[in-house]
Amino acid sequence: MTGHEPQAEARPLTNEERRLARWMLEHGSREAGDYIVQLDHAEGTTRRCPCGCASFDFKVEGKPAAPPGVHVLGDFVFGDKSNLSGIFIYSSAGILSGVEVYGLASDAPATLPEPESLRPLEFEIKPARHEP
Repeated sequence: MTGHEPQAEARPLTNEERRLARWMLEHGSREAGDYIVQLDHAEGTTRRCPCGCASFDFKVEGKPAAPPGVHVLGDFVFGDKSNLSGIFIYSSAGILSGVEVYGLASDAPATLPEPESLRPLEFEIKPARHEP
């Protein structure tokens, strides 16, 4: 986004978006659950990512538009090695902001995953191997 796009309009969240976001908040970081009350008063926006992915933004009733910034509330992966993808839900300045979907093994998915297919994103740091 360049900052020159027209203002996004509010629209109702789909049942799929609301169900997925709730699951992500319920299974995210310790503070993520605190944002469920905002989700209960959230709509989606008409903004769509130019890449065609399934990412979406929130507009929370009674709150200003979330400023730029990303504070991850829940970070997950889905798919297998050939189509591994990631998804995270985030806030900015204490305002529920959006859900970002991205591709790891291929392009970002154009559809949202089922919540039950998500698993926590875990980083495994392996010590460097030194070959003699």
